[in-house]
Amino acid sequence: MGDFGTAAWLGLGLGFLWGMGCSLAILYSIYLGGYRKAVKDSLAEKKPKRWNDALEKVLARRAAKAKTKAEAIKG
Repeated sequence: MGDFGTAAWLGLGLGFLWGMGCSLAILYSIYLGGYRKAVKDSLAEKKPKRWNDALEKVLARRAAKAKTKAEAIKG
């Protein structure tokens, strides 16, 4: 490989690593923003409607899973 080949591989490697790093940083900041909002909502006196809806879905799934386990144990 000539000088251009080495520079191209170096540029490609650095560009790829820089792009991946930036993408991961953006995804991490989005994740943290959502996590902070969820903690803030869970600690609030009056829960938002969306929080109550999500809680109902989780409780319904748990009840359905417990029911299927109980039926499986009975035979």
